[in-house]
Amino acid sequence: MDISVVIPLYDEVESLPELTSWIARVMDEHRFSYEIVLVDDGSTDGSWDMIVRLKDQNPAIKGIKFRRNYGKSAALNTGFEATKGNVVITMDADLQDSPDEIPELYRRIKEEGYDLISGWKAKRYDPLSKTIPTKLFNAATRKMSGINNLHDFNCGLKAYRGAVVKNIEVYGEMHRYIPVLAKWAGFKKIGEQVVEHRARKYGKTKFGMSRFINGFLDLLSIFFVGKFGKRPMHFFGSMGVLSFFTGLIISIWILAEKLYLIAHHRAYRDVTEMPLFYIAITAIIVGSQLFLTGFVAELIARNGTDRNKYQIEEVV
Repeated sequence: MDISVVIPLYDEVESLPELTSWIARVMDEHRFSYEIVLVDDGSTDGSWDMIVRLKDQNPAIKGIKFRRNYGKSAALNTGFEATKGNVVITMDADLQDSPDEIPELYRRIKEEGYDLISGWKAKRYDPLSKTIPTKLFNAATRKMSGINNLHDFNCGLKAYRGAVVKNIEVYGEMHRYIPVLAKWAGFKKIGEQVVEHRARKYGKTKFGMSRFINGFLDLLSIFFVGKFGKRPMHFFGSMGVLSFFTGLIISIWILAEKLYLIAHHRAYRDVTEMPLFYIAITAIIVGSQLFLTGFVAELIARNGTDRNKYQIEEVV
């Protein structure tokens, strides 16, 4: 199969007939073999009934229904598991992404050898309350991930080589960081394509301002897990050793100073009256705790089911 189109949705009953017919028209015009995987993330507006009717009209449509709302990341991850296409396209269900972009996205994956192409909505129709935080979010993500050629990590319109979606796990709010997940999984040829951003035709956005806070926390999680997931002692242990020896050196210095003053019969303050004493004790305790945290995390990592799971690109 050439293309799998994965569409997570929540209360988008009005847009589904137009979207699926548009996708089918594009696929037929370019003679692609395809499937449309619609993942209903606990909709309450009749979206699932619409999916069932649309499937009766077009057998290329597949529907997956969640019992409740789990979020976009869960919908994407489940959709990825169900795909069979050599190239996987994701898009939102609100008609703000144009299916006319699909042929060029497919061509770049197949002919130019990209692992992932992320859409960039250079001209947006969103309010400033959404575009300004998005720009800050993208700048922070570029800085932390090292993927400097992407302007818009959060664009729902993306294209993937089939192997990419089968080797990443999307959860929490991680759908914003799929290019980062792909990079950590070893898929390094990541590109960008300017795509059309259309004004929302039906309904209203389902995302609030809390997504930026949750998204930033997930970015920190990705950075830590990707860098230290299989060697947590390198992170916690190094910080713990640094803190412990800092406290130890301060303690030795305080003790040496006191002994020096005693030996020369000079006045000295009691150790417990010195602020440095408490700083030293705190540093030693924190260092010990960090080291023990790293040790316990290392034990968990070494006994995890994926401790020796690595990405293998090819075997001959």
